[in-house]
Amino acid sequence: MAVMTRPLLNRRLAEFGTTIFAEMSALAVRTGSINLGQGFPDTDGPEEVREAAVRALRDGRGNQYPPGPGVPELRTAVAEHQLKRYGLAFDPDTEVLVTAGATEAIAASLLALLEPGDEVIALEPYYDSYAACIAMAGAIRVPVTLRPQEGPGDGAVDRHYRLDLDELRAAVTDRTRLILLNTPHNPTGTVLTRAELTAIAELAVARDLLVITDEVYEHLVFDDTPHVPIASLPGMRERTVTISSAGKTFSFTGWKVGWITATPELTSAVRSAKQFLTYVSSGPFQYAVAEALRLPETYFDELRADLRAKRDLLSDGLERAGFAVYRPAGTYFVTTDIRPLGESDGFAFCRSLPERCGVVAIPNAVFYDHREQGAPFVRFAFCKRTDVLEEAVSRLGAL
Repeated sequence: MAVMTRPLLNRRLAEFGTTIFAEMSALAVRTGSINLGQGFPDTDGPEEVREAAVRALRDGRGNQYPPGPGVPELRTAVAEHQLKRYGLAFDPDTEVLVTAGATEAIAASLLALLEPGDEVIALEPYYDSYAACIAMAGAIRVPVTLRPQEGPGDGAVDRHYRLDLDELRAAVTDRTRLILLNTPHNPTGTVLTRAELTAIAELAVARDLLVITDEVYEHLVFDDTPHVPIASLPGMRERTVTISSAGKTFSFTGWKVGWITATPELTSAVRSAKQFLTYVSSGPFQYAVAEALRLPETYFDELRADLRAKRDLLSDGLERAGFAVYRPAGTYFVTTDIRPLGESDGFAFCRSLPERCGVVAIPNAVFYDHREQGAPFVRFAFCKRTDVLEEAVSRLGAL
């Protein structure tokens, strides 16, 4: 039998391998540790939303292939959501596309809109699928790094990440096709301000760039920090693909229901790629998410209040344990610096943490092209039950 000498995995994906989330989740199971690595809640979302999915299943809605763009009820609910929240009017028939979670929306958008050799600017650190999808499109990723900063705060040190707008402008070349944004930002918890987004919008208009914006954490913002969709700024509606999903807002991450809103031309382009990925997905769940998007405002207020309390519980505990903590303005992740603990290698720290104190976290370096920039930083998720976070804080005290 002849031995194959050519690598089986194509060169575009060779650098990625198994995701860090799979490795660390397996480590959590093997050691019986509390998993604060992967970002999924440990409780389900609202009962009425679950019952809406059951009702759709029993009524035979969505058990066969749903329409390619998504069921009309969900597309209408998404359009209503964008209008009510942000004053953005979208036609549910031509400007909304339902996807298999935000992950597919990102992949389909990049595959549809990029030519091989195009450059894509992404804010580093970034979610790992961004780099892989850019590679699959044959494009070139150009990271612009969010920088950790410290300053005086309200009785404590204020640690946060900031975008250098001059660095962003300098990264644009004649080969730049689009800017890939994520706000609220995973993993840093940064929420881009209106002033920052306005500067990005002006750059996109001046250089005729597209923008893909991942806004899955749009409802997970704290301390009166507003989420501003860049599509709402002058000149941006016609050049922006806005992505969101139900998983983070309603705690049904396994349903994989996401969507894009964009002009008919952009939506049609993304659908051209999406139809050859999953074609359709999540039939009965689409009807349930349509109802979820219409939940009363009290649901969203209580969600933010609950997560803000959990953010503070975990952040305070991490500070007592000796970490330098970057308390997030949004998302459900908190980034920490391990150097005050006498450590500097986030990978080694995270791989040893389960044995040391029975907690799993994620090394931020996996989200960087410039690994050295993220080396001493570690991410913890606080989208867990309060008693789980309290136990994790107790265990981390052993450090």
